[in-house]
Amino acid sequence: MIRPITASYFIGVCSLLLFSGTSLANSGESIYQQVCASCHTPGVAGAPKLGDKAKWAALIKEGQVQITAHGYVGVRGMPAKGGRPDLGINDFAASVVYMANQSGASWKNPDDAMLKKIDAEIQRRQAQLRK
Repeated sequence: MIRPITASYFIGVCSLLLFSGTSLANSGESIYQQVCASCHTPGVAGAPKLGDKAKWAALIKEGQVQITAHGYVGVRGMPAKGGRPDLGINDFAASVVYMANQSGASWKNPDDAMLKKIDAEIQRRQAQLRK
């Protein structure tokens, strides 16, 4: 017989394992819905629409580091961080991965090494814009 505390603990751990993977996998989609969709669904100011493989193809070709960093700083009609000043790089990067993958890429959320490259490109881009 399983004791009530042991059964509750087991159910809690199983739920955590089951739902934590889902929430992590959907964090890019969640950020997209909260921040990015208002421009990237209708294509405001030339923003590439989610799923528009033709428009995203050139961006995907530029690479994950570059488009993540440039979008984070702000590019063309897009404000820095998609207009949400409190948006961190991890969440922003996850939303870029989500959008790119819906549009033909097969990217993964950046690991620490890629985040360092993204940060270096952010610094380079910010310096370039200050000139």
